[in-house]
Amino acid sequence: MRSGVIFDVEGRRITIKELNQERMDPDFWDDPDRAREIEKRIAREEEWIEAWEEVKAQAEDLETLQLLAEEEDEDLESEIFAEAEALERKLDRLEMQSLLDDPDDERDAILTVNPGAGGTESQDWADMLLRMYMRWAERNDYEVKMVAYQPGEEAGIKSATITVSGEFAYGHLKSESGVHRLVRISPFDADSRRHTSFASVFVYPEVDDSIDVDLSEGTMDFQTFRSGGKGGQHVNKVDTGVRLVWEGELSNGEEVEIRAECTEERSQLQNRNRAETMLRSRIYQQERQIREQKKEQIESQKKSIEWGSQIRSYVLHPYKMVNDHRTETKISSVDAVLDGEIDTLMKEYLLMGRKDRDTSPA
Repeated sequence: MRSGVIFDVEGRRITIKELNQERMDPDFWDDPDRAREIEKRIAREEEWIEAWEEVKAQAEDLETLQLLAEEEDEDLESEIFAEAEALERKLDRLEMQSLLDDPDDERDAILTVNPGAGGTESQDWADMLLRMYMRWAERNDYEVKMVAYQPGEEAGIKSATITVSGEFAYGHLKSESGVHRLVRISPFDADSRRHTSFASVFVYPEVDDSIDVDLSEGTMDFQTFRSGGKGGQHVNKVDTGVRLVWEGELSNGEEVEIRAECTEERSQLQNRNRAETMLRSRIYQQERQIREQKKEQIESQKKSIEWGSQIRSYVLHPYKMVNDHRTETKISSVDAVLDGEIDTLMKEYLLMGRKDRDTSPA
């Protein structure tokens, strides 16, 4: 059975003990926000320990089954194989949960896809990426909601934003922020030439009432327009679409303009409320990056959607290969990846982040 730094079972038990001691402080609830965070952390760690104990017990049962098969010469191969596969799946889930240790990882995610230069070709690629993430969410029982959608003129999309709700949605999807490159024989080229297309993906955690983002510290421009999404005749005939443009100063003194829009609700008020949540989430993400001093993360969001800035390449011609340039993970089953099987790519990204933290100087 796997062990090591990632699982660190004893370290988690020590953490629970220390946090429980902190709970005994008479002034514990003087800071309600801090107290709630500690309560959540204890519950999360205890849930992990319980899952670990279940996996450990299952591994011991499997070992007993193997010994029984050897001693009594029984044909238990199929049963042992099934139990081993189930154990492997549980270990994979536990390992992923161990890697999702950032406080924001358990939040819902907001994901936006935009095509790069290239017209119909890149707009179609952006639509393929959007489908990939929606299929991934469906495979993992996450709830997906389209909140903004601008179709392309001939095919694909000009822009789309979805929310992905469920356990550790942001923690999984944060690996996808960046520029994605596609190489293929274009279905829109009469001469069947090979084309390279780019699209950008931005992922940020959705804020809730536990996070205070004061929009009054900047200026807000409120705009309405006719929705062009999939909301039906009512949406398309009435100015229900809402766009919010916030101009203000971040904590590091940087002047920014941040936009958010929502088109998919039936009423202007619903669209405004959703757009305001998205706006607060985007501001929070900017401040989060500043707070953590991850300069490379900030710079990656400023890169143009062009050659040389991609985080991942999807090659369909002359051979088939997905290559994540950050982790150098290569997968030949491109069709499966584009159908939402991206867990391996996500896991390798999280493992890389853990290794970087473990090897960085204190």
